[in-house]
Amino acid sequence: MKKILAAAFLLLLFTGCNKSPKISPDILGGGQIFDPSLYNPQNFLVSLSNPNPTALEAQKPVIIACHGYSATTFEWDEFYDWSQDYTSYSISRVLLAGHGSTYADFKKSTWHDWESSIADEYTKLVSEGYKNIDFAASSTSCTLLLDMIHSGFFNQANTTVHIFLIDPIIIPSDKTLSLVGVFGPMLGYSVADNTAAEDKYYYHYRPQETLQQLENLLNTVRKQLEDGFVLPKNVYVKVYKSKQDPTADPVSAVLIYNGIKTSNGKRIDLELIDSKLHVFTRLSLRPNVTALDKTNQLNAFTDIATGIFK
Repeated sequence: MKKILAAAFLLLLFTGCNKSPKISPDILGGGQIFDPSLYNPQNFLVSLSNPNPTALEAQKPVIIACHGYSATTFEWDEFYDWSQDYTSYSISRVLLAGHGSTYADFKKSTWHDWESSIADEYTKLVSEGYKNIDFAASSTSCTLLLDMIHSGFFNQANTTVHIFLIDPIIIPSDKTLSLVGVFGPMLGYSVADNTAAEDKYYYHYRPQETLQQLENLLNTVRKQLEDGFVLPKNVYVKVYKSKQDPTADPVSAVLIYNGIKTSNGKRIDLELIDSKLHVFTRLSLRPNVTALDKTNQLNAFTDIATGIFK
């Protein structure tokens, strides 16, 4: 009976019999709308906008802002716009590989591809001479960064790397994701519960191949956290987690908090946010935004902007 119920839930998640969706050209994935960073990457990546920094510019912090699964650079536009009042740091908005383009591009991408986009921008900035490089990540990008930490990617960093994780996902709120390996190939894709406006920035149709990649990533990092690992002495991590997150189960924050220790054996910083939103720092295009939502966003932005100077 449990298997039948699980299959029924999955059928609600996935569409009917067609394994390939009929995609309207006016939504992301349809072939006419693309993330703007694909047209003008120099407007999004500091490594391209200023590849030869002066000695003074090289000391100025760069925050690499990276989005979640099925999203685009849009997820960090509000932080970028808010930061225009600050001249003390720059922002690189990274588009994860396979995202922001066609459904076919998204379908063939892997979580290793997604991670490489983050690693590539960091590596380029280091090679160009930038000395202070930090991260603001949301949702799945948080999970990717945790894997990068575990792999030793930041072990040789010469300065402190501040990593701010917004609503990281380790355990999804929708537990049917664990069944995608069984039923996904038969059904093809899932349909996201986006608004019409959000469909221009977030994939409406999610290929089962990428859902399997997401599940593989979550399982990989979950096991890393269960085994436990220690941060390099130069890496600082803070987690912000919505208390009622409809996408990333709040237990994700508990797993991260219990699974990681600082180099001197202490716990990492964790802040629980009184919010019902996933990626509470993105309010644009959301219906029914409250005063508390705006306060939560402002507090997080301010914390990130000032935290990189600790």
